[in-house]
Formats: sequence, C-alpha cells, structure tokens
Amino acid sequence: MSTTDNVGASSAFSRLLGLEILQVGGGEARVRLTLTDELRNLHGKLHGGALFSLIDTAMGQASHSLGDGGPSSVTLECKINYIRPVSEGNVLCHAKVLHAGRRTQVVEAEVLQGDKLVAKAQGTFACV
Repeated sequence: MSTTDNVGASSAFSRLLGLEILQVGGGEARVRLTLTDELRNLHGKLHGGALFSLIDTAMGQASHSLGDGGPSSVTLECKINYIRPVSEGNVLCHAKVLHAGRRTQVVEAEVLQGDKLVAKAQGTFACV
C-alpha cells in the first residue's frame, strides 16, 4: 500500500474530523482518527457519526485505489455494527474491497483500538 496523493486527502471534512490517511493501495486503506473533545457524544464517548465518517472515508479510499487515480466511486449504502465505545485515544480503520465489479464494489471495514474491535462495517459503492 502506498501513502501518496490519496483521493480526498485534502478534504475539508476529513481535516475537520482529524482523519489521517496512513496507507492506500491495491484495494485496501488504513485511516486513523484520534478522539478529541469535539468528537464526543453526550455520554463522553466517540460519536457514532464520527466513527461512520472514518469508516466511509477508509472504504472510499480502498475503492478509489482500484481506479485511475481520481474519484472513481460513490457510497451507495453502508451498514455498521458498533461493538464497543471509545473513551480516549485513537482508532484505526482498515478497509478492503471484497468484490470489484464493473458497476459496483463491495467493501468491508473494521475499526480497532489496539487489539479491541470497535466496529465492523460493509458497504456497496457505485463505480462512476
């Protein structure tokens, strides 16, 4: 996996959340998110929307890595199982394309904090 010029790396929304694109290539991506006070929910944990955005970004990066270097897909749907809350530190999302068809791609992702599973997701992307 490479770490160069990823699609969306300059996204204002990604910068707002503090997403760090670590590796992208060959249908896979790794993206990190560090919990800040701005990303906490009413219970003081990492907000599910921030976690969703992390997952969607990582899956999108994995999907785009199979294209010609530009944006090559958009999210059609995504299902996430939230497994454990995050109270501090950072989380790492690893996304991988499971099926790369001509019109759609199926991508899976998991979010870990250390060796603890935080969330598991699967999404479908439309090739554009």
